[in-house]
Amino acid sequence: MSIARLFMHFYSWSALAVVVAGLAWMLVSPPPSMFVDRDGVPHLTPKVENPATGEGVSVNELIRHYRGD
Repeated sequence: MSIARLFMHFYSWSALAVVVAGLAWMLVSPPPSMFVDRDGVPHLTPKVENPATGEGVSVNELIRHYRGD
């Protein structure tokens, strides 16, 4: 085996190790931003009931309404 081939094997296995370690780290200790959007609302939030009409309204829509967007 030549030096270039050994270096390429080392580089490939190192890249694989970095990717696997990064994925494992995200599974073990995910960042808080994976659970909420930029307004702080959890991603899997159910709709809330509009008291006037009785229909479901998205929490993000309520935030945009009260923020004035």
